[in-house]
Amino acid sequence: MTDCIIIGGGIIGMLTARNLRLAGKQVTLIDKGETGRESSWAGGGIVSPLYPWRYADSITRLAGWGQTHYELICNEISENTGIDPEYTKNGLLILAAEESQQAVDWSVRFSRELEILSSDEITQIEPAMRSNHKPGIWLENIAQVRNPRIVKALRADIEKLGVNILAYRQVNSIDTKDGQVVSVTTDTGKLKADQYAVCTGAWTGELLEPLGVSIAVKPVQGQMILFKSDPGAISRIVLEEDRYIIPRRDGRVLYGSTVEHVGFDKHTTESAKKELHDIAVERFPILKDKPVEHHWAGLRPGSPDGVPVISRHPEFENLFINAGHFRNGVVLAPASCQLLSEMMLGQETSFDIEDYAIGPK
Repeated sequence: MTDCIIIGGGIIGMLTARNLRLAGKQVTLIDKGETGRESSWAGGGIVSPLYPWRYADSITRLAGWGQTHYELICNEISENTGIDPEYTKNGLLILAAEESQQAVDWSVRFSRELEILSSDEITQIEPAMRSNHKPGIWLENIAQVRNPRIVKALRADIEKLGVNILAYRQVNSIDTKDGQVVSVTTDTGKLKADQYAVCTGAWTGELLEPLGVSIAVKPVQGQMILFKSDPGAISRIVLEEDRYIIPRRDGRVLYGSTVEHVGFDKHTTESAKKELHDIAVERFPILKDKPVEHHWAGLRPGSPDGVPVISRHPEFENLFINAGHFRNGVVLAPASCQLLSEMMLGQETSFDIEDYAIGPK
């Protein structure tokens, strides 16, 4: 029998499986489709919350730990697999002059590097962007990863480490007896382990509802577009009015994203595509004649305050949960998986578990 079953094969599930396997556990990871093909694949890959000062301190602590460790993790999985997640420090420019003082106060509290740039200074660091003649908030050390590449690298890495991956395997129920999970029932039969972890993103609430807890995680659709441009044409990650642009190394430029409460619907719409295209071209005129190569949608695991649940189930001592990262799954993944792994291994935890427990924060 395997030691641990991880349900959900996105970046959260795979990093959790990796940590447990490196600790010597026998791990089986189950996904209803192909690993990493839901929100982990669809997101932008910014290694920072979008407006970090807007979030609870518990988010800042997770994000900071992840930012400190991200490059090392990417280097390790790249060396082990030959797949480069394209960890790249572009810096993050946030055009929200009215929040400058809030941003500065946050940076002082948490010892984060941050500058307030004038309009002229903004033009110097990102000449491709039209000027709005307002100051900007500059976080020079913020990086990005390329989502499809990091999930491919993680999949190859955990396979090499010996994690048993069961893709296209639907978990229909989590079976319990006498305060313990005793098995999971899949569409091909039952699987048993000593411990179980639910890392199923937007689907977490539905899966856990029969077990007597309400996890307030709901799907929030986000649509994005990808321009085919030239390397270096745009060099910085820029965020303005909840829309961000992310330049990839090969010249492709991601622009997103919408925030739509449409249930589990991942259909794209021409209206959203046009809106994103028009705003991107207005802000970055260099994109006017660049083709849109791809348009897609993903389902973020939305939670009321953006704080994920990283917790043992209150009734079943061998069942753990890691879900509800909303728009911050990539940046919060290393720390949230570190915390969950420490809980499952019975180790002293790196963070206060009460900050991420089930129920009101």
